Amino acid sequence: MAMSIMIQGTMSNVGKSIITSGLCRIFAQDGYSAAPFKSQNMALNSFITQDGAEIGRAQAVQAEACGILPSASMNPILLKPVTDMGSQVIIMGKALRNMKASEYYEKKKEFIPIIKSAYEELSKKHDIIVIEGAGSPVEINLNENDIVNMGMAGMADAPVLLVGDIDRGGVFAQLKGTVDLLRPDERERVKGLIINKFRGDENILKPGLEMLEDICGKKVIGVVPYADIDIDEEDSLYRGFGEKEKNLAIDIAVIRLPKISNFTDFHALEAERNVSVRYVKNTAELGEPDLIILPGTKNTIADLKWLRESRIEAEIIKRANDGKLVMGICGGFQMLGMSVSDPLNIEGGGEIRGMGLLPVSTELEKDKTTAPVTTSAHEIKGVFEPLSGKKITGYEIHAGRTQYCAQDGEIQPFAPKNGGLVCKNILGTYIHGLFDEDGIRSSLLDILYGVKGVKRGEPSVMSYKEYRNKQYDKLADILRASLDIERIYDIVFKRI
Repeated sequence: MAMSIMIQGTMSNVGKSIITSGLCRIFAQDGYSAAPFKSQNMALNSFITQDGAEIGRAQAVQAEACGILPSASMNPILLKPVTDMGSQVIIMGKALRNMKASEYYEKKKEFIPIIKSAYEELSKKHDIIVIEGAGSPVEINLNENDIVNMGMAGMADAPVLLVGDIDRGGVFAQLKGTVDLLRPDERERVKGLIINKFRGDENILKPGLEMLEDICGKKVIGVVPYADIDIDEEDSLYRGFGEKEKNLAIDIAVIRLPKISNFTDFHALEAERNVSVRYVKNTAELGEPDLIILPGTKNTIADLKWLRESRIEAEIIKRANDGKLVMGICGGFQMLGMSVSDPLNIEGGGEIRGMGLLPVSTELEKDKTTAPVTTSAHEIKGVFEPLSGKKITGYEIHAGRTQYCAQDGEIQPFAPKNGGLVCKNILGTYIHGLFDEDGIRSSLLDILYGVKGVKRGEPSVMSYKEYRNKQYDKLADILRASLDIERIYDIVFKRI
């Protein structure tokens, strides 16, 4: 059975996922077979494995850092928020049903055997399992029957490293308060403290570290600097949402829907030189972009209503009618059609008029389509012609059946097997991860430069896969320089 180490945090968004990814990379670089594990993840960014299982995007990223394929056993429970009070519950990669928070809390104990089985399956195949916690381990009103923090550490008999975020302030109080609120047996599992996202002179911080060790009785394993590492993040706290418009050659506006999901679809575009990807949430921010993208959403009907009420829909339609390029992915594709209906009350029921930019209608269904996609784009005429024949890789995640509701000579299929369609300057598809494929992304940028009448210059010589691997290596280098890796190995192999 594998050895293990668990990364817990003083609160959400302290950097647990990034630290986990970095340790995964370090262990893999050092010749160990490593794998990530998170018993319960709550996120709208998800990923489809090769066998069609849906897991949290963070665990797929961590698996990539390990150099292995993602599997459902790495994230046995995924919660995808549908409303403020409830989530779709996904067990071992398959959707169970929507549950209110109170119902899920009551049923958590029933999922423990599933979690144990998933962990044991991973443990038989690998040397080291890097376990990630969620939120804070000391939500004292919720700690009974915990399955994701200290409860999980107990199941795996895992030592714990506790991460605090100094960038948000109060890091000493974060760490000391968390240690104090742990039960004595849980406190014993904490083998070290990590201060993350540090900016400034560490010599000024050093006396505080010594005092922290004294009052907590725990060793500070290291101080990780705030770094510009481009690795997919798992939820809507993504810092890129707050970035301001950049004065670059190509301007892409992604509509920042309230229930936006899988915004990692656009990270490959963000990594391109001279390309600005802005997340727009009102008409004042929209401007005159070269491309407008409607992203995926966990609630198509609610977000379509929001588009209408905010007047963003009217502005998009106006620009589309003027010839502006518009793309819709998954829920965004559904919005571009003539109507979306919900006879089974999947998203609250009813029927809503679509944006009318594509001649399709969608009916939401109970069963979710989750499948990897490897195909090629059809031969396309018109502005999107450079995409013709280009290789497509990605995945589908949607609960809806979309059909043509009119015939038009200008409608063209985009890709086989429900891959979407093109109508003049509008493209809709169900395929997530579309832009990760170098050929499709480069051809799309050629289109945008061509429409704008601007010379592109030298395209990136690095594939997006190579780019991602360099980011994992960069993260590993930072952690090696800032953490006591030798001590971490001693903790993993229980030498201390």
